[in-house]
Amino acid sequence: MDHELVVTRRGPRTGLPITVAVHSTARGPAAGGCRLKEYPHWRDGVSDALRLSAAMTGKCAIAGLPLGGGKTVVALPPGHVFDRHELLLDVGDLIEFLGGQYATGPDVGTGPDDMAVIGERTAHVFCRPDASGDSSQHTAVGVIAALRAVCEQRFGSPALDGRRFAILGLGRVGGHVLRLLASENAHLLAADVDESRRALAERHRAAWVSPQQCLSAQVDVLVPAALGGLLTAASVPQLRCAAVAGPANNQLDVPATAQLLHERGILWAPDVVVSAGGLIHATAVELLHETPAQVDARLHAIGDTLGAILTTAAGTGVPPLTVVDQLLADEHGVESPL
Repeated sequence: MDHELVVTRRGPRTGLPITVAVHSTARGPAAGGCRLKEYPHWRDGVSDALRLSAAMTGKCAIAGLPLGGGKTVVALPPGHVFDRHELLLDVGDLIEFLGGQYATGPDVGTGPDDMAVIGERTAHVFCRPDASGDSSQHTAVGVIAALRAVCEQRFGSPALDGRRFAILGLGRVGGHVLRLLASENAHLLAADVDESRRALAERHRAAWVSPQQCLSAQVDVLVPAALGGLLTAASVPQLRCAAVAGPANNQLDVPATAQLLHERGILWAPDVVVSAGGLIHATAVELLHETPAQVDARLHAIGDTLGAILTTAAGTGVPPLTVVDQLLADEHGVESPL
């Protein structure tokens, strides 16, 4: 087993299976989100926890955080009705039982308010509303730093004004990215499956298009900011952008898709780097207890980290993902989180 510790326990209040997987503490205590999701079987939740915790080790390492990777997964039976407050207390008890080896934050199915409830049972939690709070704006700050690095590599200048960006997904993070790019006087297209977000796009002078039109728009940079799995063998031939960089996690359906992008001359910025701002801010504030200046420096260093990866990739003629894989292989043999 690659993991240091995997614990699955039935919550004493709810009887629901809760898994905490600690992949590595080689760099420091493990950190990772708490996922509440329906699974066909509780063992599927364990498998997800193993995969996601390994990815978190890689994400923390690439971000330069003195933290390892972990994950909490609560496997909800399909259609099961449960008491959310009681369940979160069960989660907090299990995390407290681990004695500081692991701290949790929001993930699929949870948010900052849920972290406050978990915090009733353990101090090993981050993204609480009265502490670092909503991570989306900090993720967006990291995305902008990454976009500057991409523009520097692809176009020879980090300037964003006048550049054409297509933002696919206007949720919390995508909305912040839209606002920040608009303030830089960038030319914007935007799309979302939720038609109500059209008003946000138009308020920031972004042309509203369909998700398919956004994907295939002739722009400088496509910014995926919704669900993962967008980049596939079927979708890559439709792209007419010069680069792809955004906060959506798991953008590639399979790692081999990175080579398809490379062969088409499309610069792809690995999402494990681009999306790290929220994690960096929350853990730096609540787990590492750093000053605002230190936290701000970490967020803006995302651009430096990505710039170094892109420069190495260009110099060696390989996709940026290959450089990330090598960095992680050098970092205690961590597997790629992509």
